[in-house]
Amino acid sequence: MNILDRAIAVFSPERALKRAVARKQLDILNSGYGHHGASRTKKSLVGWISKGGSPKEDIDKNLPILRERSRDLYMGAPLATGALKTMRTNVVGAGLQLKAQIDADFLGMSDEEAEAWEELVEREFSLWASSVSCDAQRMNNFYELQQLAFLSQLMSGDCFALLPVIPRPGMPYDLRIQLIEADRVCDPQPKPPDKDISGGVEIGKNGEVVAYYIAQKHPLSADIGQNEWVRVEAFGRVTGRPNILHLMEAERPEQRRGVPILAPVIESLKQLSRYTEAELMAAVVSGMYTVFIETKSPTTEIPLGESVPEEYQVDIEDENTYELGNGAIIALGEGETIKEANPGRPNSAFDGFVVAVCRQIGAALEIPYELLVKQFTASYSASRAALLEAWKMFRMRRSWLASDFCQPIYEEWLAEAVAKGRVPAPGFFSDPIIRKAYSEAEWNGPSQGQIDPLKEVKAAAQRVSEGFSTRAKETVELTGGDFYKNHRQRVREEKLRREGGLVKDEQNSKTDV
Repeated sequence: MNILDRAIAVFSPERALKRAVARKQLDILNSGYGHHGASRTKKSLVGWISKGGSPKEDIDKNLPILRERSRDLYMGAPLATGALKTMRTNVVGAGLQLKAQIDADFLGMSDEEAEAWEELVEREFSLWASSVSCDAQRMNNFYELQQLAFLSQLMSGDCFALLPVIPRPGMPYDLRIQLIEADRVCDPQPKPPDKDISGGVEIGKNGEVVAYYIAQKHPLSADIGQNEWVRVEAFGRVTGRPNILHLMEAERPEQRRGVPILAPVIESLKQLSRYTEAELMAAVVSGMYTVFIETKSPTTEIPLGESVPEEYQVDIEDENTYELGNGAIIALGEGETIKEANPGRPNSAFDGFVVAVCRQIGAALEIPYELLVKQFTASYSASRAALLEAWKMFRMRRSWLASDFCQPIYEEWLAEAVAKGRVPAPGFFSDPIIRKAYSEAEWNGPSQGQIDPLKEVKAAAQRVSEGFSTRAKETVELTGGDFYKNHRQRVREEKLRREGGLVKDEQNSKTDV
């Protein structure tokens, strides 16, 4: 209260009070977003209590329970399991395949030389990638590791991959891939006082990622013993090459750890799972035709429940638990009648409610409802639109997996192949731009598939004829194949058909005429 208000309060307290109220109203007067989402006076928003925080408070501190609940849903909620597997199958499928794309013009190579070099690299890479020796645990090949890494990232928020060098007999390449589950990258105990560490990630002065701390034992493991942490620098001090790959999807600046994809819909999925289980149990109870015994007059005889034969007792430890068998008949005492317990199942509103919730879950996960539940009952146009919308997300995630996982590993393998002389690449280690020219590649995954193959093929042929696309691209999009390999195979097939007399040679036919 200023001097003027104090003076007015001495002579006219009522007027001073009105001035104070008016000033308070001015302080909370809304403007801009204050009229809408930031309003503090609207009744619909007054009860909305929210508290913001940095990525460290909002994400890092909540990650342990988010991971546990996300994995629990994957193990026990069919809709959550289906959503994650749908993404994995469409994004990765049997594994993203290497298609070397050397920059021949920059390297001064002819098309024939470039094609020969690419075939050599793909053959050598297949030797390593198709073997379980590429896995540090010796359990999965490179393509199966892609599936595992991607599914783990979806489920836990992020996944890590170390690239150790482990020589093994029978394999000319020593590069290995070691996948690390998200929980193992965590803050060391005790935490170094001179380091800025959050979620197991050490941050430098400029906000860059310096190192990761990996627990030797899983934090949720039941193994007894003191845990130890290993500090792994993010990049080599001399070469600058990555020592560890971090697969995560960032949603906020300065975010260091990933969030499980199911995080926004954890509550919806859990409640829907509970509701489904309750409806299923109600339907089972209704199918068993449950009845209760109603006694109209007092009796000193043994109650029916105590006279039920032992074969109808489900739980031996609980003598009050019984089950009515199919077609079983039990005699009643005098004055006892049956009262049915009818739960009214199946519930006619169940399907409509589940569909409504699934549509919201699908929207959050970028999976159309039809694809989420694998039920296509709409028209061709609507079903195709749903698939096209889903494939926008699938392609985005495939590009992300290729650039953050497949490509860095391929570049490390190629460096070893060149160093060992199995792949010729002059100037590879002398100039970064030359190394990049040799390392260019595409990663092709499963095709989108077609609802009406004939229409899709005609559309692809039209795009090629008009110059909007190429045969190589359309081959990948339609079948996931390789146009050049298909072309060579077709040449051999047509030659055999002509030699076998199944097809007449066009040149000979013209001569005969």
